Amino acid sequence: MHIKLIWIATASFVMAATALAAEQGRKTVVYDGIATEVDVSPEASNDLWVILKDLTRATRFVVKPQGICRDELCFPIPKGKKDSFVSKRGSETWFNLSEFARLVKQPAARDDKNSIWYFGKREDERGTYLASLEAPNFTLSDMAGRSHSLSDYRGKKVLLITWASW
Repeated sequence: MHIKLIWIATASFVMAATALAAEQGRKTVVYDGIATEVDVSPEASNDLWVILKDLTRATRFVVKPQGICRDELCFPIPKGKKDSFVSKRGSETWFNLSEFARLVKQPAARDDKNSIWYFGKREDERGTYLASLEAPNFTLSDMAGRSHSLSDYRGKKVLLITWASW
């Protein structure tokens, strides 16, 4: 119940922030579960271009000579593709956050009506279970109290039925 209330409160906050951002010609970026308002590129594009200051505020990434970096993590910009990532327009330098998401295989979704972009976990953060389609092992008791592990059924078809009261 507590988690549900937190989720509702977070969703309400994001909706209110996106409505305000849309009125002011800004977008809301949800990155690592945190909503941040960013300036909108004046040029029409299907991609999300943000100024470097907003890139850092929304994602904690910065553009360095070695690539797009956060703490010790650094993703080099592919040779010959710098213009797809960075663009100097007037006095501002803009960064293509959508192109970065494609580079690091990060799912992204946008809602133009509410001026919001959502970025999921990068490929390196998602773990190997989805990549291998192999479920992690676990052990549960049946109605008679006998323990059963998923690993006992490797190589066999298994149907898992789950239920929760929430």
